[in-house]
Amino acid sequence: MTEGEADLLALLREIDDPEWLEWPQHYDRGESAIHFGALVARLEGDFAARCAVEQDTQDSSEYGRVVVPGVATVCGTRIVVCLSKFGSLALVCADNPGAFLGTDEAQAEGELDGADLARVNRALVELGYVVVAEELLESDYDGPSRLPSHVQRPTWWARFFGSF
Repeated sequence: MTEGEADLLALLREIDDPEWLEWPQHYDRGESAIHFGALVARLEGDFAARCAVEQDTQDSSEYGRVVVPGVATVCGTRIVVCLSKFGSLALVCADNPGAFLGTDEAQAEGELDGADLARVNRALVELGYVVVAEELLESDYDGPSRLPSHVQRPTWWARFFGSF
């Protein structure tokens, strides 16, 4: 595990509150909507394309998703950005979460351009989001929260982006 991954794992453990599964204690839906709107506007400007959005997801710790259409990317594969209701966590993936074993694999298979990925990551960081790699989110969950019984394999993804 790299130092950056260890720091991100420490952050995930720090924001994990077993009393608040779907959203953090001081969650502000309006503020999340403002940040989400800023991200959508930024990505639409950066990629010169209309992005599809899902927002304010119910019964989930995921706030929403922004989808950069494949026609706007170098490789022709859409880029999906998933946002958590916790700690401004963000996940970037090619095509869909789980379609590849992370962005490195998507790049190696020619489905994700490095410059497109850098553009998305830059927008997220500049807007205050924390980008967490899919590989880390897919690792086994070992935090204090009791995840719902329908979660067959507890992962950090299930904790911070899953359904309840």
